[in-house]
Amino acid sequence: MPLFMDVHTLAGGVSTDDVAKAHQADLQTQDSHDVQYLRYWVNEAEGKIFCLVDAPSADAANTVHREAHGLVADEIYPVQEGT
Repeated sequence: MPLFMDVHTLAGGVSTDDVAKAHQADLQTQDSHDVQYLRYWVNEAEGKIFCLVDAPSADAANTVHREAHGLVADEIYPVQEGT
């Protein structure tokens, strides 16, 4: 299945705790869309969140975010893991 990296930008910053809660909501929602959120990274001060996701499509990945907590990605890129 393809890998995607999505990027969220939240004005005013974001807390790691809030992102952790949103990630848990993704994990509870992902199975019904054949999606697997693998990891995420946070830059609190800049309000940036990066999510690595294994999904059949970018749309499926964003659907999980939309249903789980409503915070869809601003950008999403297909990526390949390096060695």
